[in-house]
Amino acid sequence: MNFDSMSILTIWTAIAIYAAAFIAYALDLAKRSQASSDARFAEGELDAAVVERELVGAAVGGSSVRTASGSAGAAKAADAAPPRFVMARIGTALATLGFLFQLAGVVMRGIAAGRVPWSNMYEFSMTGTLLIIAVYLAVNIWFDLKYLGTFILGLVVVLLGGAATGFYVQVVPLSDPLKSVWLVIHVFVASLGTAFFALAFALSVFQLMQTRREAKVLAGAEKTGLRFLATLPSSVRLEGLAYRFATVGFILWTFTLIAGSIWANDAWGRYWGFDTKETWTFIIWVLYAGYIHARATRGWRGSRSAWLAIVGFSAVLFNFTIVNMFFKGLHVYSGLS
Repeated sequence: MNFDSMSILTIWTAIAIYAAAFIAYALDLAKRSQASSDARFAEGELDAAVVERELVGAAVGGSSVRTASGSAGAAKAADAAPPRFVMARIGTALATLGFLFQLAGVVMRGIAAGRVPWSNMYEFSMTGTLLIIAVYLAVNIWFDLKYLGTFILGLVVVLLGGAATGFYVQVVPLSDPLKSVWLVIHVFVASLGTAFFALAFALSVFQLMQTRREAKVLAGAEKTGLRFLATLPSSVRLEGLAYRFATVGFILWTFTLIAGSIWANDAWGRYWGFDTKETWTFIIWVLYAGYIHARATRGWRGSRSAWLAIVGFSAVLFNFTIVNMFFKGLHVYSGLS
């Protein structure tokens, strides 16, 4: 087997492991739902015990009398240990293992090509999804974002699996415009920025779900939606995290735009030519600039802020898939016939 064949094998192995991690994270959300339900039941039992104690105490002329059932209910609620989300840890361990296999696949593709492995849609998908997983795992060192695991791993399985089945191309030599150090810098930074945008996107989706749940709780609704949301941070916290990651992604995307212009001047003798890819890269920059500006200065908080982040990442996916596959231009390097 040559390096490209081994790369394909390890990539498919990584996809299988990511699918297993996705299942583990899904079971974690189910466990969170059960923990939330148990917590609500314990709170209800404790409330009933308190009422019963007060009624009995009032009947005998003192507040120090407790019924046996009341004491049992209070003790049960007080002694309840915080839930341990074991499946989330298993999912993270599997995601780490899948990352190592995918990293090996990307490296072997690079060895087979004799260059950095991100010159077409297949290779960019390998590298881009690898960085999404890398950023997700790295961020979990500082923030507990394991509740995003189902979303992130599901996204990666779809993107990487779709690329492996629909975008694969044989290793081919680089075209002349791509023979530049800017291929290494420009594309890598763009991929890294996309990874941070993906995290902001996932957090924004959960923010919208949490906002809806909190509104139902305030309204006193008996059914508040998906129960696992009760174990997640508040919508304000989710929004703050999404804003941080989107800001980092925006800084990287700004560098991408500048580096791309410099590369375009080296390759084609002009900094800007309203090429399809250039135009969409600028549209993405404008969307995220508007998101950051509106939230920071115009008070666009809550759902409007989340929707801007979601629209921005949708434009990123559109730029990578639809623009590369169906539009013509100097910048389009899908590698597909």
